[in-house]
Amino acid sequence: MLFFSSQLILGQAGGGGGNPLTNPVSLLFFAAMFGVMYLIMIRPQQKQLQAHKAMLAGLVKGDEVITKSGMIGKINAITDRVVTLEVASGVKVRMLKDFIDRKWSPAAESAQSAKADKDKADKSDKDKDKAEEAKKAEEPKEGK
Repeated sequence: MLFFSSQLILGQAGGGGGNPLTNPVSLLFFAAMFGVMYLIMIRPQQKQLQAHKAMLAGLVKGDEVITKSGMIGKINAITDRVVTLEVASGVKVRMLKDFIDRKWSPAAESAQSAKADKDKADKSDKDKDKAEEAKKAEEPKEGK
């Protein structure tokens, strides 16, 4: 009995144990899992990195950008690795080009925030209407 339980613990019971990686079905399963992980995680990240590199290559003097730390500035000078941003009149900051997160457009930013405000207002109006309908439904009906 002791011998049988030790075989179960070690995973050797049931004749054909062997290496699971030699089973073709197991190999196919692992290959499929790797393919799914590649498509879900690795490939989108590579595309995003390529798009960021293309954006960095297209930067020119005068572009307004946001850094990864959240600082907003206008490009005053640019080299292969270093960018000089003017963050306020007369205040210039040198930083590595890789730390530029994205281009910034104040007009697009204000339009986006206006749309978000409108959506928020529409949602609150719908919530008020639902609350009023619920209140009316709860009111007791007058007797005859």
